[in-house]
Amino acid sequence: MITQRQKALCKQLKIEFSDTALLLQALTHRSADPKNNERLEYLGDAILSFVIAEELFNRFPQVKEGKLSRLRASLVKGETLAEIARELKIGEVLILGPGELKSGGFRRESILADAVEAILGSLYLDQGLDSVKSLILRLYQERLDSIDVTETVKDPKTRLQELLQSRKQPLPIYSVREVKTDKKQPVFEASCQVTLLKKVVLAQGSSHRKAEKKAAERALSLIEENL
Repeated sequence: MITQRQKALCKQLKIEFSDTALLLQALTHRSADPKNNERLEYLGDAILSFVIAEELFNRFPQVKEGKLSRLRASLVKGETLAEIARELKIGEVLILGPGELKSGGFRRESILADAVEAILGSLYLDQGLDSVKSLILRLYQERLDSIDVTETVKDPKTRLQELLQSRKQPLPIYSVREVKTDKKQPVFEASCQVTLLKKVVLAQGSSHRKAEKKAAERALSLIEENL
């Protein structure tokens, strides 16, 4: 039996499972049950890679294979999947064992990313390729629409990560919350915590992704000012 929050996730995703046991398995971490989401994640990973590859191939007919491969890798990597999971609040509906619950596994990037792939795998088994393809393209619409194939400059989050790694510093910690406003469009506030800075950096945007990028950009600027 799925919970109200899990039903709300399906409504948000605009999907409805015929076999809800598949959804529950997709949300179950190996710490909670031997029947967990690892095999579904394997399946979802393959489907996601194919759908994104096909979409990039069709969208950018003049772009060469190497660039397409790099674009696909950036879209299907764990960090991007974890961003999507946070946007959907998947951490709130995960089924974790006591140890993972206590250690904050619902916030762990790898667990969030795996859950997204497992949901894709479970939807494929439940309804077939067309349904899961539609879901993937909905989830990735903003990211796909914002691709500029002529852009060679790395995005702020990547640049910040590389700067910290070059100085042997821990990776930044991001947190995003929705801000209550009178506006019809949602506003999100992202915090970016970096060991090189004394204060947490805040920034707002119209989506999780835009808010995080702005926060990373501000953090970069502050670090570069102090170099």
